[in-house]
Amino acid sequence: MNALQFQKNLLSIQENMMNFALSLTSNQYDAEDLLQETTLKVLDNKDKFVDNINFKGWVLTVMRNIFINNYHKIVRTQIMIDQRLDIYHLNVIDESDADKMDYIFQLQALTDAIDKLSDELKYPLSMYLSGYKYTEIAQKLNVPLGTVKSRIFFARRELQKAFKDA
Repeated sequence: MNALQFQKNLLSIQENMMNFALSLTSNQYDAEDLLQETTLKVLDNKDKFVDNINFKGWVLTVMRNIFINNYHKIVRTQIMIDQRLDIYHLNVIDESDADKMDYIFQLQALTDAIDKLSDELKYPLSMYLSGYKYTEIAQKLNVPLGTVKSRIFFARRELQKAFKDA
């Protein structure tokens, strides 16, 4: 797709992008900001678009990712740290400590279950959980995109079975 056609396609879906931005932000001004940021990001990354991929889906995915990244950035800046330290009760386990221990055990059980998967399922799932996109996994493992998606689906299903039985 040449640059002119790319821009025409982007302009033709502006209304769809605005509707999607409104559904994500629920605020007209934030939606307009998101639309503008997405448009700039898409134009800056037009070389990453592959012709055989759905253009509208690609653009809306970029928008969703920008929204999620902005949300995480806001959450990180709003985390408050409790500076009050009770040095007299450091060794007392309260409910939050018990919850943390439970979380650690659950996380360890999940890690063990992932380790028990076959390499064919474990590697794509691990890469996906590490933040790789499906296309990046397909390139790294030198397998078709559909195979990557199937393997991640089957890995999730195996994990669901393992925890359903437990």
